[in-house]
Amino acid sequence: MARLLRKINSCLAFFMLSVFASQCFAESSSASSTNTVKESRQYIEMMYGIFDYVQKNYIDEVDPGVLYRGALKGMLESLNDPYTLYLDTSTMRSLSDTTEGKFGGVGLYISKMAESTPDKPAYVEVASPIEDTPGFRAGIQAGDVIISVNGTDTSEITMEEVLGMLRGKVGEEVNLVIRRGKNMEFPVTLVRDFIEVPTVKYGMITPPANKNAKYGYIRIIDFTPNTAERVQDALNSFEKKISALIIDLRNNGGGLITSAVDVADKFIDNGSIVTTKSRIAYENSVFPASPRKTTFRGMPIIVLINRGTASASEIVSGALKDNHLAYLVGQRSYGKGSVQNVVPLSATDGIKMTIARYYTPSDMNIDKIGIPPDREVLYPELGEEGEKEYGELIKNDDVSKYVESHPDMTEADISAFAQTLNKKYTHIDERMFRKLIRNQVNRTKPTPLYDLDYDIQLNAALDILAKEDFATLVKNTKTLKELQEAAELQKSAEEKHSAKN
Repeated sequence: MARLLRKINSCLAFFMLSVFASQCFAESSSASSTNTVKESRQYIEMMYGIFDYVQKNYIDEVDPGVLYRGALKGMLESLNDPYTLYLDTSTMRSLSDTTEGKFGGVGLYISKMAESTPDKPAYVEVASPIEDTPGFRAGIQAGDVIISVNGTDTSEITMEEVLGMLRGKVGEEVNLVIRRGKNMEFPVTLVRDFIEVPTVKYGMITPPANKNAKYGYIRIIDFTPNTAERVQDALNSFEKKISALIIDLRNNGGGLITSAVDVADKFIDNGSIVTTKSRIAYENSVFPASPRKTTFRGMPIIVLINRGTASASEIVSGALKDNHLAYLVGQRSYGKGSVQNVVPLSATDGIKMTIARYYTPSDMNIDKIGIPPDREVLYPELGEEGEKEYGELIKNDDVSKYVESHPDMTEADISAFAQTLNKKYTHIDERMFRKLIRNQVNRTKPTPLYDLDYDIQLNAALDILAKEDFATLVKNTKTLKELQEAAELQKSAEEKHSAKN
């Protein structure tokens, strides 16, 4: 008990110090600032008093740790920021596991709104699956919503509780209910595995439109302390063998901002890569490019993005776009433009808090907006009938049953079975069937580097490099700031036109 009270006192001291430090570095020392300090002190004293009162007077004996954790959770959740939260023992351990790149889990990057209402339940949304993991092999996609985990409604539990249910002992089953689109829901059973996040995969592609050309292909899966080094390994392997480079940032949920800067610096030799801006001026940072770190110049670069491209991967794609060094192909990115800091409160718990927003070289923050591609290429969406058929396909387990009874399927076998399925489920594209079958065939194998049969966005990138004037395309692209200004002008013009009518 005494130990916990010392911990509470240290936490209160930490927050009081933060309040006073913020005021000391504020530009104004007005009466309102002084009142804020007094008000903050009063609230902290009231919290301490309430804690003590509940501890002594509640009808049942109360674990002080429960009150401590509840107070911190409520305080941070009141900010209505899904990235600011209390980190209990299991969550802190999970964060450490993620940083080290190995843990028992299902392999999904997820997000969850802090507030849940009857009209808008705060279900868990999949930001992106991690490659070669149970979630990825099961076909879970960016944008899917997890309705329940092991029968528990995810709208009624916290993000930490969801993570605690998804992660755990390797080999145990985790039962999910997935919602895709407006109406399609289906169950998925995943078996936890060691999630070892590979940071970079690479190889060369010969485009179908030009058999004499070779393009480098780098897929960055996550931004870790080793990512920049692995990217350099890829570039070294391509030396004098390629005429263009494709950087695939799709389904990259982010990672370390310093890692993103180090990767971008390999292509950008001057100016800023990213700027972070905080409420407190002295915490603002500029991450400049360094010519001596730039190792790749003078060659066309295409960056692939989609709605699973988030955070650190948006820093890289935004920096390359604003510097007119790359052409973006695919789908608008996720839109996470904030920076978080982890503050340990003890050896076993802490808080994660948003401390800044980041801005691209053209001074644009993309939070909740995302980065639009220069060339939009979208996968066809299932219609109402297609959604029903997809639900039936999953429920009937047609693909896994067939693959299990037909081991060692070839591409010809995959194509033939896809045609058979297409006759039964007529509102689903045959190419999607081939992808689903291929995923099942490869479920116990490393994921192929790319899939030119299904990947229309990668094919679009190859066609651009092989058939179009790349230098002119990149020269004519607009920075993110210019795009925003153009959108605001258009909106203003539309409002004026509407007012006249």
